[in-house]
Amino acid sequence: MRAWRVTELAGPEAIRLEDVAEPDAGDLVVDVRAAGVSFPDLLMTRGEYQYRQPLPFTLGWEGAGVVRHAPADSPHNPGDRVITMSFGSYAEQVAAQPAFTFPLPAALDFAEGAAFGLNYLTALAALKRRGNLQPGETVLVQGAAGGTGTAAIQVAKGLGARTIAAVSSEQKAGVARAAGADETVLVQEGWRERVTELSGGGVDVLFDPVGGERFDEGLRALAPEGRYLVVGFAGGAIPTVKVNRLLLRNVDVRGVSFASSPARPAASPARWTSSRRSWRAARSARRSASATRSGTRPPR
Repeated sequence: MRAWRVTELAGPEAIRLEDVAEPDAGDLVVDVRAAGVSFPDLLMTRGEYQYRQPLPFTLGWEGAGVVRHAPADSPHNPGDRVITMSFGSYAEQVAAQPAFTFPLPAALDFAEGAAFGLNYLTALAALKRRGNLQPGETVLVQGAAGGTGTAAIQVAKGLGARTIAAVSSEQKAGVARAAGADETVLVQEGWRERVTELSGGGVDVLFDPVGGERFDEGLRALAPEGRYLVVGFAGGAIPTVKVNRLLLRNVDVRGVSFASSPARPAASPARWTSSRRSWRAARSARRSASATRSGTRPPR
């Protein structure tokens, strides 16, 4: 079978389409119809991600397709449509991890399913488990036009929160609003003051997959007892924390790594169901708000 392989750590331009052996028929094997592209994939082609694979390796952490083979004790059967968060998904077939393979909802096509799992489960793990987000609280989402950013907006809305999206351009602000953001802020000079104004004194939770120079201002944008969720470093630089700021303002900085969560395997099916429910709730709320503005009834 064919697979996209990383043979040297020289960036995405250096990946190669190669012939490799098919997975063992005794595994849970999925014929991949679509694969998601995520920021960790880019980092892995450069050797810059925290989890490294020995060269050469097949890229990709997200895929959607049809089960080809399934062990006798598997909840999946040949022919089932599934989403799988299994490394090596940039191939015609992938040996899927059973704990991270889920039924593909009928409402989603393969491309939508491939882009759903990693983004939405990360957002759910961050906001609900690590951030303890409560209905009525306000969430600031950095990088709100990206994959995890738009997912965080929708999951937060599904959990009953108000959302402020921080983006770098008007075009990205439109993406965040389309995802359901209540407010948008451009990350130019004075953005933190604008966030503080919109939130009435500070946000309860800050979801940050960007890091870099925005970190210090983001920390100041928290309300007392606010929670700063460190999700990633798409901005490149890894910030440092001056802990006196945490002490003086009673705020928390919490790391989020879905991949290394000790509760991950057992909680995955429940998180998958909860993530889908949050997404559906956010979609319903967004349609209702749109219908109110236009005077029409939202489609069902």
